[in-house]
Amino acid sequence: MSGIFNGSSRSSDHNARQTLGKVVLAYSGGLDTSCIIPWLKEHYDCEVIAVAADIGQPDDLSGVEAKAIASGAARAYVLDLKDEFIRDYAFPTLRAGAIYERKYLLGTSIARPLIAKHQVAIARLENADALAHGCTGKGNDQVRFELTYQALAPELTIIAPWRQWEIRSREDAIAYAQAHNVPVEATKAKIYSLDGNLWHLSHEGGVIEDPWAEPPADAYELTVAPERAPDTPAYVTISFARGVPVAVDGAALDPVAMVQHLNALAGEHGVGRVTLLENRLVGMKSRGVYETPGGTILATAHRELEHLTLDKQTMRLKDELALTYADLVYNGLWYAPLKGALDAFVEKTQESVTGDVRLKLFKGACEAVGMSSPYSLYDEDLATFGADDVYRQVDAEGFIRLFGLGQKVAALRDRTVREAQEAEVAR
Repeated sequence: MSGIFNGSSRSSDHNARQTLGKVVLAYSGGLDTSCIIPWLKEHYDCEVIAVAADIGQPDDLSGVEAKAIASGAARAYVLDLKDEFIRDYAFPTLRAGAIYERKYLLGTSIARPLIAKHQVAIARLENADALAHGCTGKGNDQVRFELTYQALAPELTIIAPWRQWEIRSREDAIAYAQAHNVPVEATKAKIYSLDGNLWHLSHEGGVIEDPWAEPPADAYELTVAPERAPDTPAYVTISFARGVPVAVDGAALDPVAMVQHLNALAGEHGVGRVTLLENRLVGMKSRGVYETPGGTILATAHRELEHLTLDKQTMRLKDELALTYADLVYNGLWYAPLKGALDAFVEKTQESVTGDVRLKLFKGACEAVGMSSPYSLYDEDLATFGADDVYRQVDAEGFIRLFGLGQKVAALRDRTVREAQEAEVAR
């Protein structure tokens, strides 16, 4: 039993110096993770293997391998995970209808378990002893990485330098980097904390932290301001097969190309912006700006197609479970047994979610204006207000009488009780 919890118990021992053979680090190429490389070697007398994931983030990864080596890593892996990210993480979340706290399409949340999964795979390949990440002790990402480690490699030690080291500011990190010959670009600190990938871009910090303040124009990069969007709307048709988007305007596209195309289209029309004051997993509220342009088109289209193809009970239950699904993803429980069970439920519900949805994009708005499906549950003969031979209106009388029977019986009882009480008072 103790071996199962080996990673978590060892990660909490901050004071005892350990000797580890190899540590696999989730590496971004930024200042913090570059400093972590010599810090790990200094404190754990280990060989550091850097793993960088290309999931479509705005960062230039062309020199990330060389930078990791220059910072002291023994080896560096740069993995192109864009297709897997959209196909196996973004699209399943889309099919589930998972939206965190009414707005957030989970762009960061779905990326972390993917990166951590491949980090574990490299650790297996390298026969490593530990896994490390550069997440702070204040955010959600530390949980997402470490729960994935625990699910996929529970025997490995987990190291979280931000919860151990003395670095507390950008200036501290720069000084540490210079003292340890880590390459540092001479750039001023960013106003906002950014996290981006092919699915979304988020901004936090600065004036965004003030709930009363409107996010400034420079808090957006993927979308134009709605008031500056074209004065003529754009129309786009999304085709789905069993809940998976497969074509745009009749042209089949692979997942990456589709999202790239829709990001550009939606961004041009100011679609996909949200500002969210969210509840973090660690117990505090934070405010951020999220841009998910292509994802907003796909989520809107998928939701509308379900209106056409799902029966009432299935759709209602799916909406309820979507909240649980979103919480699981946000909280880092991508590999939890419950999420696997929910995925099976979602898969069943999507059997009929095939068809086309036509959307109108106009000055920040994304609206479904038409839909069709070979599995449509909409019958115009039943719904029409005109003459029809399918629906016998006289049948409604008996239905209403039976549907309201319980309410009628209760009303008669209440009247009898009330009359008895009034008679008692009169006596």
